[in-house]
Amino acid sequence: MSLRTVSAEPAHPRRRGRPPRGEARLADARERLLREGVAMLTERGFSTVGLEEVLGAVGVPKGSFYHYFGSKAEFGLALVDAYAAYFANKLDRWFLDESLSPLARLRAFVEDARAGMARFDYRRGCLVGNLGQEISALPDPFRDRLTSVFADWEARTARCLEAAKRVGEIEPHADCARLAVFFWIGWEGAVLRAKLEHSPEPLEQFAKGFFALIEHEL
Repeated sequence: MSLRTVSAEPAHPRRRGRPPRGEARLADARERLLREGVAMLTERGFSTVGLEEVLGAVGVPKGSFYHYFGSKAEFGLALVDAYAAYFANKLDRWFLDESLSPLARLRAFVEDARAGMARFDYRRGCLVGNLGQEISALPDPFRDRLTSVFADWEARTARCLEAAKRVGEIEPHADCARLAVFFWIGWEGAVLRAKLEHSPEPLEQFAKGFFALIEHEL
């Protein structure tokens, strides 16, 4: 049973298999499935990861899957939500750090992301970006969910850039919403290229170009 067989059907009405004892145990197993699923999908993508592989990695019997998720589609969307929440917290950690100037916050995020990719030898990228490349093979609800995640990241980035504008780090006429969209389009491409080349060079080149643009050419 491959993750690419995910459908957009409603949650399965019948719970199969024997549930674990206690709500805490159920919640713990669900969280472990989400963590392992996110890790696998940041590295390999939806079409190459089998559902049995995720279940086996966390020691959850195949027959118990529907105690944690109503359908395979629900599991896939839950992975998107889990990654989106994790990444939003990461952005807030940098973008709301008032000990740094606004542009320094954005630079710190870039450096943190580069270090994160290096830690996994550039095998892992962005789950949202990976799924976006596979969107033609995914159920329709994934398109709206992924689009909304990018919109959230862009909004957080735009607020950071607005703060930079207020303190004079970028020109007063800068369109921060447009720049935020530009950043994420370029950054996702750089992440993909870094995975391809197993190198930080694409990340560094994009960041260098983006900061040169907003600091000198607007």
